[in-house]
Formats: sequence, structure tokens, C-alpha cells
Amino acid sequence: MGGVSTADRAERVPKQDRSRATRQRLLEAAVACLAEHGWAGSTVSVVAERAGVSRGAAQHHFPTREDLFTAAVEYVAEERSTALRALFPEGAGTADRHAVVAALVDLYTGPLFRAALHLWVAATNEEQLRARVTELETRVGRESHRIAVDLLGADETRPGVRETVQGLLDMARGLGLANLLTDDSARRERVVEQWARLLDDVLDG
Repeated sequence: MGGVSTADRAERVPKQDRSRATRQRLLEAAVACLAEHGWAGSTVSVVAERAGVSRGAAQHHFPTREDLFTAAVEYVAEERSTALRALFPEGAGTADRHAVVAALVDLYTGPLFRAALHLWVAATNEEQLRARVTELETRVGRESHRIAVDLLGADETRPGVRETVQGLLDMARGLGLANLLTDDSARRERVVEQWARLLDDVLDG
């Protein structure tokens, strides 16, 4: 009758699950490789080996190298955004602003930021990559700003509030760059404290 048997359905679900799991392993491996080896050292073959899959399987999910790495950074950025929101499920009041600032700053440290930085640098020389990375960074930046506004309870209709929130994110990116070469945690904590005080003045003033 042309119907799908129970056995066929049972087989299809595990295949779909395996496909999703393979894709996720590739994305995570791509970010790790990009963070550790940079663009030049992160080929599809290197990523596939790290993920424990064949090159053919990698190219089935991501036909080009550019597809793989832009998708990888976007995937982890989305995961980090979800994790950030989960830290403050009820939103954040004024008493939590220091914690919010610290969490936002943490978005710009670690393997994701290093991977994104390598992607930015590569995009300056790789024409095929530039448009994708520019579009990706626009979306990631917009989402980061929206999360910051929500968590800080910022009213952007008030003069100077939008610029202050964007300044916080720009500052966080700068701290992430400083942390690439040396452990900048002590200075970062002092800057976080100062920005939390500044936000109190601007948002409550």
C-alpha cells in the first residue's frame, strides 16, 4: 500500500539522531580546531579526524570549508547565548548587575572568542568568507545587545542608555582580546566592577 512500516520508522529515527550527533561533533570540532590552529591549520580533513568521522561524511553535512566554519561559530554562539539566558531565568534586577556584566564579559573569553577572531582575520583575506562572517557577526552582535538589554533591564528610550549598553559589549570584546596573550583576570574584575557601577548610575539615574 506504499505505507512506511514500523521497522522502517524505527530505523529512520536512529539514523536522524546519528546525523544530528555527527553534525554537532563536526561543529564542536571545527570551533576547537579554529581556536587552537587558526584558519590555515583548520582544514576539513583535520576537523573530520578530530570529530571521528570521514571526510566524506563531513562534506555531506558541510559541502565547503566556509560552510563548516561559519556554521560552527554560529552554533556555539547560539549555545552560549542560551547558556547566558539560563543563568538568569527570571531576568536580572539591579542587585545582579555585577553578575550580568561579568557573564557578558565571559562571552568574549575562551575558545569561542578565539575561534571567532581567527574567522574574522581569515575573512579579511578570503573573499568567499567575508560576506558570511560579516552577516554572522551582525546577527551575533544584535543578539548579544538584545540579551544585555533584557538582563540589565535597560530602557533604551532614555538618552545615552543604548550607547552605554553597546559600550559595555565593545569593552567586553576588548577585554577578550587582552586576555588572548596573558591572563587578564585581575584587571578584568576591576573593570567589571567599574562598569557595574557605571550602569547603576546610567540606568537608575
